[in-house]
Amino acid sequence: MAFSFEKLIVWQKAIELATNVHELTLGFPKDERYILTSQIKRASDSVALNIAEGSTGQSKKEFNRFLGIALRSAIEVVSCLYLAKNRNLISKEEFGKFYLELEELVKMIQALRKSLKL
Repeated sequence: MAFSFEKLIVWQKAIELATNVHELTLGFPKDERYILTSQIKRASDSVALNIAEGSTGQSKKEFNRFLGIALRSAIEVVSCLYLAKNRNLISKEEFGKFYLELEELVKMIQALRKSLKL
């Protein structure tokens, strides 16, 4: 692994989330393509992208800032999941699975932020 972020379990989990969200949205109707589908995919991708970007040799303060953006993106995915559930695009079971995945990821991001000891 050439880049430091690749070793971060939180980044690996974020990549897994983005992949799972992509798979989930393949079942969304076409009329959601430029609305909820786009929004949830961009938000889930943003989690991994901000963890990676923030980890690249910058200060702890700057990394913390990027982790904050990743955290907010993860929360945005949660809101998108609520919308998808309320629009009957996903089942309660799918919602629950993703909700637990995001809950774990959010805790990991928060723990990484605390470990930076600013």
